[in-house]
Amino acid sequence: MTSYGTIPTSSSPPVTTVNLEYISRAKERIKEGLGTRRPWAEMVDIHSFDLPRPFRESVARVRTNLAYFSMNYVLVALVIVFLSLLWHPISLIVFLVMMVVWLFLYFLRDEPLVIFGRLFSDKVVLIVLGVLTIVVLLFTGATTEILSALLVAAVVVLVHAVVRRTDNLCPDEGAAGLLRSASPPSS
Repeated sequence: MTSYGTIPTSSSPPVTTVNLEYISRAKERIKEGLGTRRPWAEMVDIHSFDLPRPFRESVARVRTNLAYFSMNYVLVALVIVFLSLLWHPISLIVFLVMMVVWLFLYFLRDEPLVIFGRLFSDKVVLIVLGVLTIVVLLFTGATTEILSALLVAAVVVLVHAVVRRTDNLCPDEGAAGLLRSASPPSS
């Protein structure tokens, strides 16, 4: 008997629960990371801006605001760099590839990173990925645009951190910012 017109139903590999579990963990990690982002309305509340009087107050504001709004500041910097690369498609593609590398090596990891039997902390991974991203982007020929975008991002973040008052912030103990704990989450 021939089966010329039949479509095999079991030839495609079954979706395993491990793949679905990884995807759900990835979604949860992204939500958790974005959960440390503060509301934009709180960040740009017009009534919370004034100039600090002494230099010590400026330094204290910068420290507090950098810790409190760290995820917001990272998003602002990423948007500024992204916008600066719109006219350099190769750099933009490299930037997007590096974002995927960041997702897999930093944001979506459950266990600490081990390479050749050596354990790397989140701080080391963060620094290496940051430097690697900048170096790879500089090799794409958009050096001026990238450096100027990073400078603009640093100025925007520092100006906001200095003029945003910290007396009406409500820090919570659960927010970890960019650095996660070294221990894997319990499931």
